Amino acid sequence: MKNATLLGVDWGTSNRRAYLVDGAGACLATHADDQGMLAIGGRFAESLAALRLAMQVDAGVPVVLSGMVGSASGWQEVPYVDSAVPLAGLPGKLVPVAGHPGCSIVPGYCYRGDSVDVMRGEETQLLGAGVRDGWVVLPGTHSKWVLLRDGAIVRFSTFMTGELFAMLAAGGTLSAIMQPGPDDGDAFCAGLAQARLGKPLTNSLFGVRARVVAGAMPAAQARSFVSGLLIGTEFAAATEEGEVFIIGSPALGERYAGAAAQFGMAARVLDPDAVYLAALNHFYREVHKRATA
Repeated sequence: MKNATLLGVDWGTSNRRAYLVDGAGACLATHADDQGMLAIGGRFAESLAALRLAMQVDAGVPVVLSGMVGSASGWQEVPYVDSAVPLAGLPGKLVPVAGHPGCSIVPGYCYRGDSVDVMRGEETQLLGAGVRDGWVVLPGTHSKWVLLRDGAIVRFSTFMTGELFAMLAAGGTLSAIMQPGPDDGDAFCAGLAQARLGKPLTNSLFGVRARVVAGAMPAAQARSFVSGLLIGTEFAAATEEGEVFIIGSPALGERYAGAAAQFGMAARVLDPDAVYLAALNHFYREVHKRATA
């Protein structure tokens, strides 16, 4: 494709999304599929070649890869960068893929403080978000809360919110009352209120069943209540106030913004595609500098 200068690939465990940009950072094409790490069986080079062909990307266009592709189970393990490294320094940490000129992997971050936590993939969105101060929240299967000060990570925490919700709905004590149904805003807010009490999560979760069997809550509200409880647990753990920047789909963004309001926090929802493309501009400058050095 003419004018293409960089191919960015967010390569996750189950899915993959690619963005082709020109020198001005404009998006020329996107591609999404289910060819994540688990699906390709280790054939990363072959899968990338097929992706280039599908997107009509010349072999000479450099590639920046982020996500689980840099994990121990990925194409090439790339060590985590310490969280003390500012986001602006992340492009300088790109690691070339051995034997594949023009192909680089973005390292994840590791936090070692009052706890130990890691991320792969979210760091690229953080860079593109351009946030210097405040909380950045990346909701999903494993929701990330990142506190930034002057463009550097102060700390971050991961919550297994999406995964736990799916497990609770699929089996166990609560599954029978968490059947799919319409969202209930009142029940969601009630779950948020329960989370604000700060009680142990396992106790509050059993309390959902107790409410239903005692007739204090209809079973149809249980699913939304649990959603509010789990998301509210994330907000309750935010020990510092400030504006919350949410990077997520419209549906998740709206849900988290609503939760933020209940906790008295201002919120802005950022588009995941837009922040990823903004990050590619930073990476392109680094890739171009290395190529011309």
